[in-house]
Amino acid sequence: MSAPIRVLICDDQAMIRAGLATIVDAQPDLEVAGQCGDGRSAVRLAAELRPDVVVMDVRMPVLDGIEATRLLAGTGVEHPVKVLVVTTFNLDEYVYEALRAGASGFLLKDAPPDRLLHGIRTVANGQALLDPEVTRRLVGRYAARIRPAAGAPQDLPLTPREREVLRLIADGLSNSEIAAALVISRETVKTFVSRILTKLGLRDRVQAVVFAYRHGLVP
Repeated sequence: MSAPIRVLICDDQAMIRAGLATIVDAQPDLEVAGQCGDGRSAVRLAAELRPDVVVMDVRMPVLDGIEATRLLAGTGVEHPVKVLVVTTFNLDEYVYEALRAGASGFLLKDAPPDRLLHGIRTVANGQALLDPEVTRRLVGRYAARIRPAAGAPQDLPLTPREREVLRLIADGLSNSEIAAALVISRETVKTFVSRILTKLGLRDRVQAVVFAYRHGLVP
Protein backbone atom coordinates (compact mmCIF):
# COMPACT_ATOMS: atom_id res chain seq x y z
CA MET A 1 0.00 0.00 0.00
CA SER A 2 1.40 3.41 -0.97
CA ALA A 3 1.87 6.17 1.59
CA PRO A 4 -1.09 8.52 1.99
CA ILE A 5 -1.05 11.97 0.43
CA ARG A 6 -0.13 14.43 3.18
CA VAL A 7 -2.14 17.66 3.17
CA LEU A 8 -1.45 20.96 4.93
CA ILE A 9 -4.64 22.98 5.40
CA CYS A 10 -4.31 26.75 5.59
CA ASP A 11 -7.41 28.88 6.23
CA ASP A 12 -7.98 31.68 8.71
CA GLN A 13 -11.45 30.39 9.67
CA ALA A 14 -11.22 27.65 12.28
CA MET A 15 -14.53 26.07 11.30
CA ILE A 16 -13.48 25.74 7.67
CA ARG A 17 -10.14 24.26 8.70
CA ALA A 18 -11.90 21.73 10.90
CA GLY A 19 -14.34 20.82 8.15
CA LEU A 20 -11.59 20.36 5.59
CA ALA A 21 -9.54 18.29 8.00
CA THR A 22 -12.50 16.02 8.73
CA ILE A 23 -13.11 15.45 5.01
CA VAL A 24 -9.44 14.74 4.29
CA ASP A 25 -8.82 12.45 7.27
CA ALA A 26 -11.84 10.33 6.38
CA GLN A 27 -10.05 9.16 3.23
CA PRO A 28 -7.73 6.13 3.45
CA ASP A 29 -5.31 7.61 0.90
CA LEU A 30 -5.13 11.08 2.48
CA GLU A 31 -4.00 12.47 5.81
CA VAL A 32 -3.79 15.91 7.40
CA ALA A 33 -0.13 16.81 7.93
CA GLY A 34 -0.96 20.07 9.69
CA GLN A 35 -3.22 23.09 9.94
CA CYS A 36 -2.66 26.84 10.20
CA GLY A 37 -4.51 30.13 9.91
CA ASP A 38 -2.17 32.47 8.02
CA GLY A 39 0.23 32.42 5.10
CA ARG A 40 3.38 32.91 7.13
CA SER A 41 2.57 29.84 9.19
CA ALA A 42 1.84 27.93 6.00
CA VAL A 43 5.31 28.68 4.64
CA ARG A 44 6.94 27.69 7.94
CA LEU A 45 4.93 24.47 8.35
CA ALA A 46 5.45 23.47 4.74
CA ALA A 47 9.20 23.67 5.27
CA GLU A 48 8.95 21.61 8.47
CA LEU A 49 6.34 19.04 7.44
CA ARG A 50 6.97 18.76 3.67
CA PRO A 51 3.33 18.03 2.75
CA ASP A 52 2.42 16.74 -0.68
CA VAL A 53 -0.28 19.40 -1.13
CA VAL A 54 -1.11 22.68 0.58
CA VAL A 55 -4.79 23.65 0.49
CA MET A 56 -4.49 27.44 0.62
CA ASP A 57 -7.05 30.15 1.32
CA VAL A 58 -6.49 33.51 -0.39
CA ARG A 59 -7.43 36.18 2.13
CA MET A 60 -5.57 35.64 5.39
CA PRO A 61 -3.80 37.74 8.02
CA VAL A 62 -0.02 38.19 8.44
CA LEU A 63 0.71 36.92 4.89
CA ASP A 64 -2.00 36.34 2.31
CA GLY A 65 -2.37 33.19 0.25
CA ILE A 66 -0.94 34.74 -2.89
CA GLU A 67 2.39 35.68 -1.32
CA ALA A 68 2.50 32.41 0.58
CA THR A 69 1.96 30.54 -2.68
CA ARG A 70 4.75 32.50 -4.34
CA LEU A 71 7.11 31.57 -1.51
CA LEU A 72 6.09 27.91 -1.68
CA ALA A 73 5.76 27.32 -5.42
CA GLY A 74 6.93 30.39 -7.30
CA THR A 75 9.71 30.80 -9.83
CA GLY A 76 13.09 30.03 -8.35
CA VAL A 77 11.84 28.08 -5.35
CA GLU A 78 14.33 25.25 -4.83
CA HIS A 79 11.84 22.70 -3.52
CA PRO A 80 8.40 23.85 -4.67
CA VAL A 81 5.29 22.57 -2.94
CA LYS A 82 2.06 21.86 -4.79
CA VAL A 83 -0.60 24.41 -3.82
CA LEU A 84 -4.34 24.08 -4.32
CA VAL A 85 -6.03 27.46 -3.84
CA VAL A 86 -9.59 27.68 -2.56
CA THR A 87 -11.64 30.79 -3.23
CA THR A 88 -15.03 32.29 -4.00
CA PHE A 89 -16.26 33.93 -7.21
CA ASN A 90 -15.75 37.43 -5.87
CA LEU A 91 -12.05 36.71 -5.44
CA ASP A 92 -11.33 35.93 -9.09
CA GLU A 93 -8.54 38.47 -9.34
CA TYR A 94 -6.78 37.01 -6.34
CA VAL A 95 -7.01 33.54 -7.84
CA TYR A 96 -5.45 34.72 -11.09
CA GLU A 97 -2.57 36.22 -9.14
CA ALA A 98 -2.21 33.00 -7.13
CA LEU A 99 -1.98 30.94 -10.32
CA ARG A 100 0.72 33.25 -11.61
CA ALA A 101 2.45 32.84 -8.25
CA GLY A 102 2.74 29.09 -8.86
CA ALA A 103 -0.46 27.45 -7.63
CA SER A 104 -1.29 24.17 -9.34
CA GLY A 105 -5.01 24.86 -9.40
CA PHE A 106 -8.01 26.23 -7.61
CA LEU A 107 -11.46 25.31 -6.37
CA LEU A 108 -14.45 27.23 -5.15
CA LYS A 109 -15.05 27.11 -1.41
CA ASP A 110 -18.57 25.84 -1.97
CA ALA A 111 -17.38 22.89 -4.06
CA PRO A 112 -18.72 19.52 -2.83
CA PRO A 113 -16.35 17.33 -0.78
CA ASP A 114 -15.78 14.87 -3.62
CA ARG A 115 -14.51 17.68 -5.85
CA LEU A 116 -12.13 18.86 -3.14
CA LEU A 117 -10.79 15.33 -2.70
CA HIS A 118 -10.42 14.92 -6.45
CA GLY A 119 -8.58 18.24 -6.56
CA ILE A 120 -6.13 17.23 -3.86
CA ARG A 121 -5.39 13.91 -5.58
CA THR A 122 -5.07 15.57 -8.98
CA VAL A 123 -2.61 18.20 -7.76
CA ALA A 124 -0.65 15.62 -5.75
CA ASN A 125 -0.20 13.58 -8.93
CA GLY A 126 1.45 16.53 -10.62
CA GLN A 127 -1.49 17.66 -12.72
CA ALA A 128 -3.10 21.08 -12.78
CA LEU A 129 -6.68 21.46 -11.64
CA LEU A 130 -8.75 23.89 -13.69
CA ASP A 131 -12.50 24.06 -13.29
CA PRO A 132 -13.73 24.84 -16.84
CA GLU A 133 -16.46 27.27 -15.82
CA VAL A 134 -14.25 29.19 -13.43
CA THR A 135 -11.31 29.14 -15.83
CA ARG A 136 -13.35 30.81 -18.57
CA ARG A 137 -14.72 33.39 -16.18
CA LEU A 138 -11.42 34.08 -14.48
CA VAL A 139 -8.97 34.20 -17.37
CA GLY A 140 -11.48 35.67 -19.78
CA ARG A 141 -12.10 38.58 -17.42
CA TYR A 142 -8.40 39.39 -17.20
CA ALA A 143 -7.44 38.51 -20.77
CA ALA A 144 -6.80 42.14 -21.69
CA ARG A 145 -4.37 42.50 -18.82
CA ILE A 146 -2.68 39.16 -19.46
CA ARG A 147 -2.22 39.71 -23.17
CA PRO A 148 0.63 42.08 -24.15
CA ALA A 149 -0.02 45.00 -26.48
CA ALA A 150 2.05 43.44 -29.25
CA GLY A 151 1.96 39.69 -29.74
CA ALA A 152 3.31 37.42 -32.42
CA PRO A 153 1.59 34.04 -32.04
CA GLN A 154 2.86 32.96 -35.45
CA ASP A 155 6.40 32.89 -34.03
CA LEU A 156 5.60 30.26 -31.43
CA PRO A 157 7.36 26.88 -31.90
CA LEU A 158 4.07 24.97 -32.16
CA THR A 159 2.43 23.04 -34.95
CA PRO A 160 -1.10 24.07 -36.04
CA ARG A 161 -2.59 21.13 -34.12
CA GLU A 162 -0.56 21.95 -31.01
CA ARG A 163 -1.89 25.51 -31.15
CA GLU A 164 -5.40 24.15 -31.46
CA VAL A 165 -4.90 21.97 -28.40
CA LEU A 166 -3.44 24.92 -26.49
CA ARG A 167 -6.49 27.05 -27.32
CA LEU A 168 -8.76 24.31 -25.98
CA ILE A 169 -6.67 24.03 -22.81
CA ALA A 170 -7.09 27.79 -22.37
CA ASP A 171 -10.85 27.31 -22.68
CA GLY A 172 -10.67 25.02 -19.67
CA LEU A 173 -11.34 21.74 -21.47
CA SER A 174 -10.15 18.49 -19.95
CA ASN A 175 -8.18 15.91 -21.94
CA SER A 176 -11.36 13.92 -22.52
CA GLU A 177 -13.21 17.00 -23.79
CA ILE A 178 -10.33 17.94 -26.08
CA ALA A 179 -10.24 14.39 -27.43
CA ALA A 180 -13.97 14.54 -28.19
CA ALA A 181 -13.71 17.98 -29.80
CA LEU A 182 -10.83 16.97 -32.08
CA VAL A 183 -11.95 13.35 -32.57
CA ILE A 184 -8.68 11.92 -31.31
CA SER A 185 -7.78 9.63 -28.42
CA ARG A 186 -7.06 10.80 -24.87
CA GLU A 187 -3.55 9.36 -25.17
CA THR A 188 -2.95 11.49 -28.25
CA VAL A 189 -4.16 14.55 -26.36
CA LYS A 190 -1.80 13.75 -23.48
CA THR A 191 1.05 13.54 -25.98
CA PHE A 192 0.13 16.92 -27.45
CA VAL A 193 -0.11 18.51 -24.01
CA SER A 194 3.28 17.12 -23.02
CA ARG A 195 4.86 18.44 -26.22
CA ILE A 196 3.30 21.88 -25.74
CA LEU A 197 4.57 22.18 -22.17
CA THR A 198 8.04 21.01 -23.18
CA LYS A 199 8.34 23.29 -26.21
CA LEU A 200 7.15 26.36 -24.31
CA GLY A 201 9.04 25.59 -21.10
CA LEU A 202 5.85 25.51 -19.03
CA ARG A 203 5.29 23.60 -15.81
CA ASP A 204 1.63 22.66 -16.15
CA ARG A 205 -1.74 23.48 -17.71
CA VAL A 206 -2.22 26.51 -15.49
CA GLN A 207 0.84 28.14 -16.99
CA ALA A 208 -0.35 27.05 -20.43
CA VAL A 209 -3.64 28.93 -19.95
CA VAL A 210 -1.89 32.14 -18.96
CA PHE A 211 0.61 31.70 -21.81
CA ALA A 212 -2.18 31.32 -24.37
CA TYR A 213 -3.82 34.56 -23.28
CA ARG A 214 -0.54 36.44 -23.05
CA HIS A 215 0.29 35.51 -26.64
CA GLY A 216 -3.08 36.27 -28.15
CA LEU A 217 -4.00 32.69 -28.96
CA VAL A 218 -7.44 33.07 -27.42
CA PRO A 219 -9.92 35.53 -28.96
